[in-house]
Amino acid sequence: MHLPIPEQGAWLASVLRGHYGYYAVPDNIEALRAFREGIIRHWMRTLRRRSQKHRMSWQRMGLLADRWLPQPRILHPWPEQRFAAITQGRSPVR
Repeated sequence: MHLPIPEQGAWLASVLRGHYGYYAVPDNIEALRAFREGIIRHWMRTLRRRSQKHRMSWQRMGLLADRWLPQPRILHPWPEQRFAAITQGRSPVR
């Protein structure tokens, strides 16, 4: 990843938002946190490879992650709240 850190952060944020949009269902928050932590670990490794001086510390990486990577949150409610519609008669898909 040779792009500047702000561009990388914006791209990774969009990846996380897309992942959260699909997988942010009830009882899945731990998996979302683990995915975010994996992204942080891989991004840290990638940024450390950019220089031979290892200027990237975990403290600085935490600041970058807080700045660019959104925290996971549940986006979809429970199914009985989401699918409260009642169909009258037969299904129109026949």
